[in-house]
Amino acid sequence: MIFVQEIYMKPYSFLLSGILFLLTQQGHSQCKTYQLSAQRDTLNCLDKKDEKQGKWVVHHDELRGEPGFEEEGIFKDNRREGPWRLYSLDGDLIGVEHYKWGNKDSINQYFAPTGELIREESWKALNPDKVYDTVLVEDLNHLDQYRTVVVKNEGVGLKHGEWKYYDLTTGMIIKTETYSLGKLEPPKAQERSLAQADSTKAVPKPKEVKDFEKKNSGKKKVKYIDGSVNY
Repeated sequence: MIFVQEIYMKPYSFLLSGILFLLTQQGHSQCKTYQLSAQRDTLNCLDKKDEKQGKWVVHHDELRGEPGFEEEGIFKDNRREGPWRLYSLDGDLIGVEHYKWGNKDSINQYFAPTGELIREESWKALNPDKVYDTVLVEDLNHLDQYRTVVVKNEGVGLKHGEWKYYDLTTGMIIKTETYSLGKLEPPKAQERSLAQADSTKAVPKPKEVKDFEKKNSGKKKVKYIDGSVNY
């Protein structure tokens, strides 16, 4: 009976393996060049138009005294999209950035190698496909009042909102800056933002750091092999 079961199961196993192989090859066929991770995931895909697609791991060497690092995230039609994570060359999570249309957007956080939050940056992405874009701007001198501003698009993300800097020892906010469409607001316009920031409480490790530390007891190393498709 066991022997008969093995006979009938093997064709299904071969079929499943064949389907997975075809799906993998189909994904690779969209790439002119690519790399494979240790888990056989496709990385660093350049399509036939030489545009970056899918998951990428980008390595940066040490430069002019600045430490090297690696970053990983998604490219869509040669533009960064969604969350990107930054790691030291020792494998520690040191940043989480968010992108829209290839530009920084929303809240971006940066950490010390030991996990403490260093600063939070607030950005507003503009659609590079538009000559002008509209942005909803809060009136810093009046609570909950907003106005729509038309902005000439320079094709870059703008500093927009509060930037917070933290003390690594206490976790308290030691400095707050407020930007409006790339311009630093004068101190008077920032008073309300400073009053709202509770600098008396220590900031716990962010969720991204806790999740990373929980899943990675050792150091994170991204291993991959080269692959290419000739056309």
